[in-house]
Amino acid sequence: MIGISAMLIPFESCVNQKNESVSMKANIIFILADDLGYGDLGAYGQTKIETPNIDKLAATGMLFTQHYCGSPVSAPSRCVLLTGKHTGHSQVRGNDEWGDRGDVWNYRAMIADSTLEGQRPLETGTVTTASLLKKVGYKTGMIGKWGLGAPHTESIPTKMGFDYFFGINCQRMAHTFYPVFLYENENRFQLGNDTVAPHTLLDKDADPLDPLNYSAYNLKEYAPDIMFTKLTDFVNKSKDNPFFLYWATPIPHAALQAPQKWIDYYVDKFGDEKLYLGESGYFPHRYPHAAYAGMISYLDDQVGILVEQLKDLGIYENTLIIFSSDNGPAYNGGTDSPWFDSGGPFRSEQGYGKGNVNEGGIRVPMIASWPSRIASGSVSDHISAFWDVLPTLCEIARVKPPDDSDGISFLPELTGKKQKQHKHLYWEFPESGGQQAVITGSFKALRKDLHNGNTVFELYDLESDKEETNNIASSHPEIIKRVEDIIRKEHQKSANPKWQFKLLDN
Repeated sequence: MIGISAMLIPFESCVNQKNESVSMKANIIFILADDLGYGDLGAYGQTKIETPNIDKLAATGMLFTQHYCGSPVSAPSRCVLLTGKHTGHSQVRGNDEWGDRGDVWNYRAMIADSTLEGQRPLETGTVTTASLLKKVGYKTGMIGKWGLGAPHTESIPTKMGFDYFFGINCQRMAHTFYPVFLYENENRFQLGNDTVAPHTLLDKDADPLDPLNYSAYNLKEYAPDIMFTKLTDFVNKSKDNPFFLYWATPIPHAALQAPQKWIDYYVDKFGDEKLYLGESGYFPHRYPHAAYAGMISYLDDQVGILVEQLKDLGIYENTLIIFSSDNGPAYNGGTDSPWFDSGGPFRSEQGYGKGNVNEGGIRVPMIASWPSRIASGSVSDHISAFWDVLPTLCEIARVKPPDDSDGISFLPELTGKKQKQHKHLYWEFPESGGQQAVITGSFKALRKDLHNGNTVFELYDLESDKEETNNIASSHPEIIKRVEDIIRKEHQKSANPKWQFKLLDN
């Protein structure tokens, strides 16, 4: 029997051919889940939620154990992913809803006035992975949640390198999975849903134990269904050309809204449970555990359908699929990270998961499947981060990345070659009191509450202390000195006053 490595086609055999046609380049699909924890997939140890199709990607590809997102919340993490710059250099470093435009949190006002939608935009002409791949012949498409600009600005997907966009422009509009509209390219795509504003609670007199009283939160058209139809259409139309598909699904971000068949499935599996009345935001739910699990299994189903489509089209072998998450698991909206063990070996409760630079907030799953290049069932402990994705995809597409990228291509790791390593990784997060993190070797330094003048670092050895409970900073002043030097090197003052640090910028 021929071994796996013998069946793989060396990457260089394609790269070095002269007069190569564009059609020989690999297709690239990057799947970005929303608030999915490191431990929410079976391949990473999850036992309650079933994810057989995503697990199969790991079984036929490479599972990364030390991969990090760009930021502990959505918009800056996505900016890092698409621009290859960490949050010490990136344009977007927090979730800025651009509130000086008016009542931007009013759902009905946004429906009436599209100029209230969206987040603070990227600069005109920002170089993204999509714009780089488009230059070398890739068809580029984005499906899902954008969160990096607003309608009527130059910072929308179709002006940031994507040939086609279908999904949600504004993060706030994504707080319901039954919106009134989505966007197709630059125009609203109306859905047949009535207006139920995010964070609407049950009527005072409604019996919270009666599942029928929650029916108002499940309307006619489920946005992930519509988006997935557009996704498969894009793949069909692009099959004869190399394509880059960025699938930024809003699942499993709250609100908890899953197809009924999956809720029923997990109610049967989990049994009765404590209801969620909306006390920590979003919509209430009679069966919150079943809904959260059901959303993830629904996404897993879609991944399986996509893989079968690629096989039917004869392009599966030459398609790189990367699956990851924008940040760690949430603690609000009825999600219950501790019950699911969503953080895996890392703490994921409030203060440690989403919104924090602890491991539970920034270490995320990453699976890469590429049948003709990556050995099946491989596991990598290579330390990588979102800012590495741009140079990796550029190397695959044979286009030079920007000189100011902070990333290192991990293509050698994918293909069994010698891999260059980071000397350190750096994050800064101007929200949640102001936070920083540095990883150097096995050590991780944290500093929180910067906006209140805190200057003291915590230090953890991640090899022996994954939960970040044993602060050893006082025993390692030399490492703290190294961390301070790294921060001076990696931090640049943000142009946005909301994302500046008095401690660093003065």
